[in-house]
Amino acid sequence: MLVVTTENVPGHQVVQVKGQVFGVVVRSRGIGGNVMAGLRSLVGGEIHEYTQMLEEARRHALDRLVANAKLMGANAVVMMRFDSAEIGQTMSEIVAYGTAVVLDPPT
Repeated sequence: MLVVTTENVPGHQVVQVKGQVFGVVVRSRGIGGNVMAGLRSLVGGEIHEYTQMLEEARRHALDRLVANAKLMGANAVVMMRFDSAEIGQTMSEIVAYGTAVVLDPPT
């Protein structure tokens, strides 16, 4: 499945728009991650526990986006974006969204 952040794909033409598609993941940081992050925030610098958690969450959100696009009969997603939000003080929501399309074969 081709997933791009652009509106167009060079050498391809959109032959059908299937509609909006998304993948959502909600992750809890957990007590251990919060304690380590709290300690690291005292000295500054990157908080590796949160970085790893958010990288994994983005990958899972993208995997879910692709699975949903396949269910819609798409072979590509254009204009893909990520969004995130905090839910309470311990959870993060990551959303991958875009437009599911059918592209013709390359010319």
